[in-house]
Amino acid sequence: MTKKINLAFVLPVLMSFFVMSFCDLIGIASDRAKDELVFSDTIKGIIPFAVFIWFFILSVSVGTLQDRFGKRNILNIGMIITSIGLFLPYFNFNLTTLLIGFAFLGIGNTIVQVSANPLLVDVVSGEKASSFLSFSQFIKAVGSMCAPFVAAYMASAFGDWKLIFLVFGIVSLIAVVWLYFIKIDESKNTEQRATFASSFKLLGNSYIAWMVLGIFLVVGIDVGINFISKDFLTEKFASAAEFAEKGRSVYFFGKMLGTFAGALMLTMLSSRKFLFWSSVLGLISILALLFVPSEMSALVVIFIIGLGCANIFPLIFSLAVEKYPTRSNEISGLMIMAVSGGALIPFIMGFIKENISLTSSMFVLVICAVYLLFLAMFNMKEKKTSN
Repeated sequence: MTKKINLAFVLPVLMSFFVMSFCDLIGIASDRAKDELVFSDTIKGIIPFAVFIWFFILSVSVGTLQDRFGKRNILNIGMIITSIGLFLPYFNFNLTTLLIGFAFLGIGNTIVQVSANPLLVDVVSGEKASSFLSFSQFIKAVGSMCAPFVAAYMASAFGDWKLIFLVFGIVSLIAVVWLYFIKIDESKNTEQRATFASSFKLLGNSYIAWMVLGIFLVVGIDVGINFISKDFLTEKFASAAEFAEKGRSVYFFGKMLGTFAGALMLTMLSSRKFLFWSSVLGLISILALLFVPSEMSALVVIFIIGLGCANIFPLIFSLAVEKYPTRSNEISGLMIMAVSGGALIPFIMGFIKENISLTSSMFVLVICAVYLLFLAMFNMKEKKTSN
């Protein structure tokens, strides 16, 4: 029996995915902060680390908390903390407050990502979960793509790009109020209450472990492209700074179109096949970026990378929850813990770039993409052996 979709429940949950996109401010913020405050590439790499390390530290604990207090309540707490993290660097901008503010942003975003994904599954029917999870990533990509344009507008219209922190902080609070007045019938694990130990015990399941590593690496690619795109264009093609910043927006534009198309295509196609072809496109396009002859062709390839990688996160998540539906809180905690790939991968890339070369740092992304292709092939085999 198909569960009727109630937009009164779906829309405020989707709004939380727009708030989720605010962690992607690290790209534009780290570039502009580096220009204003003057620091090294290694310090620049610490900024995403300050955001994404909290996914590793807190995700599993948040997954167990929401099992007790409810996904909606925990999600609202996460969006409140997100707003605090955005307000801090706006009212007092220096490297210390930027790092502290982005740490709060990371804590809030960790909570939002752990809670929002399974809550969305609660408000849509099981067979439509993959489609709606992809559409939720479309909403997130819209926010990510808007950030550089909003920052540029604030700089030109009001002389202060940091107004974006204030605007996005207020949007976070609006999302809290909207969700607060919606009562959602949440799924609960009646067989076994999620605990810290039970969550990590799931990593003993090889399927879950491989899928968690896949999330770690696809987020690493996502933040890695966000982190390196401007430097890639300026160093390889001597692109002007304003043009080079477009690389980030082009990537998120590709993600936005990819997730929108994915939401439609997943109503007709197998999730496993879609994961395979997305991984193929992601790997080919990342390899192609190493050999592009011009800045315009680089933008095209960056767009295709965004297109290819757009649906990998929701596909991995939905396949894991589909296989173990009663463990959704624990799986969500582990999956979002793996978002800490956004802390480690850019840090490694920044270190390699500073000590070896830009091209060498790009091979980190290639390695990540190769694994994702093998994971997709593993899922295709898993489907065959389970029949």
